[in-house]
Amino acid sequence: MSKNIFVGSLAWATTSEGLEQAFARYGVVTSAKVISDRDTGRSKGFGFVEMDSGGDEAIAALNGSDLDGRQIVVNEARPREDRRGGSGRGRY
Repeated sequence: MSKNIFVGSLAWATTSEGLEQAFARYGVVTSAKVISDRDTGRSKGFGFVEMDSGGDEAIAALNGSDLDGRQIVVNEARPREDRRGGSGRGRY
């Protein structure tokens, strides 16, 4: 079963490829994505990695480790919450 992993406190210079390389040591990486601001294209300082195998080992080994000069936070991603809020009448 695949595991979706949140990676926070990334250095601005960290790329999706660098993220994938860091996690590939622990198992099969299906995807790795550093999240960017849609207007500026600059990294938001976090990303997600999906792994087919080795996810638990990667979380244990990489949480608190150094990646590109920053101590990263690694944990299992939580499902996205509904962000509409308000009166329940969203824009459609």
